Amino acid sequence: MHILIIGAAGMVGRKLAAKLSADGKLGGKPISELTLVDVVTPEAPDGFTGKVNAKEADLSAPGEAESLVAAQPDVIFHLAAIVSGEAELDFEKGYRINLDGTRYLFDAIRLANGVDGYRPRVVFTSSIAVVGAPLPYPIPDDYHTTPLTSYGTQKAICELLLSDYSRRGFFDGIAIRLPTICIRPGKPNKAASGFFSNILREPLVGKEAILPVAEDVRHWHTSPRSAVGFLIHGATIDLEKVGPRRALSMPGVSATVGEQIEALRRAAGDKAVALIRREPDEAIIKMVTGWAPGFEATRAKALGFTAETSFDEIIRVHIEDELGGEL
Repeated sequence: MHILIIGAAGMVGRKLAAKLSADGKLGGKPISELTLVDVVTPEAPDGFTGKVNAKEADLSAPGEAESLVAAQPDVIFHLAAIVSGEAELDFEKGYRINLDGTRYLFDAIRLANGVDGYRPRVVFTSSIAVVGAPLPYPIPDDYHTTPLTSYGTQKAICELLLSDYSRRGFFDGIAIRLPTICIRPGKPNKAASGFFSNILREPLVGKEAILPVAEDVRHWHTSPRSAVGFLIHGATIDLEKVGPRRALSMPGVSATVGEQIEALRRAAGDKAVALIRREPDEAIIKMVTGWAPGFEATRAKALGFTAETSFDEIIRVHIEDELGGEL
């Protein structure tokens, strides 16, 4: 089996490649080849015994999508995107990367579709940003897409394209609407939601963090470990059971910022909580008022997608996966 990961140098892409490498198979089939692509050359995962192709490429550049599809990978994980804050600041870049690059990929697969019956599984990372206020809580699976950001609009358009291309038989696609991933390892990125991770990640290692919003802000979260699990399950699930609506809202944990902080207190004590400094940011405050507080995720749960059920568990997963299992 040949697997292509686009966006393989990002946090989720690296963890996905590492998991696939460690497992050595997907859906019971041995993985013989991994192609890892990003705008910077991805690192090959440790321990993989098959062939690894690591390539620097911009999916929105002419000819790149066709080049990647030419090898006819069996499964394509499309994770490449610029994040919400950057897409909002740079309108043209957001649409070029998040929409045009995706459309080029889908069309390259469509044009290759008649070659030897080629019809890959495509797993696309969408976002809960496809919905926007006013929102019920919890948000049902059949709630209409009402994005209030350019990023959310780009993801919603790509969901429609994926469903239509799947309906036409060009590929077998599924869109995974990821909750906000928390706790993200590494350094802060340009995502407007980054503070959700920052106020936990930094205090857990004795560093100060900035909280730009009020503690009553409620949002929908999952861990990096669960995000990788969603993608792998999406690559192996029988999509006949999913039906024509190929975008699924994933399960997660709904929590206020205050509840996050109390989970941090239980894990690391008052000293860690004291490292959080309140600095209100009106731009971020305005953005979060339209964000999703939580989803029913009934369809995804019925199809076997699973995630953490509390923020204590999310913090425990971070400590296990990123801090060696202990503080």
